[in-house]
Amino acid sequence: MFWLLTLPFRIVFGVLVALVALPLAILALPLALLALPFLLLRVVIKAFVALMVLPIVLLVAGIGVVVTLFAVALVVALPLLPFALIAFFIWALVHVASRPAIRTI
Repeated sequence: MFWLLTLPFRIVFGVLVALVALPLAILALPLALLALPFLLLRVVIKAFVALMVLPIVLLVAGIGVVVTLFAVALVVALPLLPFALIAFFIWALVHVASRPAIRTI
């Protein structure tokens, strides 16, 4: 509600400030044009650095993906490890206790 009450005053003072600042903006325009080459140089340098760093970032991201997939596979397989060990011990016991196969030549 307060914002609506003060809206006409804000509009009037905003227009007055804009009218006072307009000549200063017109005077500052040549200085802005002098800064333009430096801004373009900044863009070129940032693009060059980005192209140099991009392979490193992709390599690190690839290593991160591989490590993440390994961790997920380990988390999924870890609860099944006791069952695998039990199956291995049963297989080893049966293998040791069974008679060797008879070879006929």
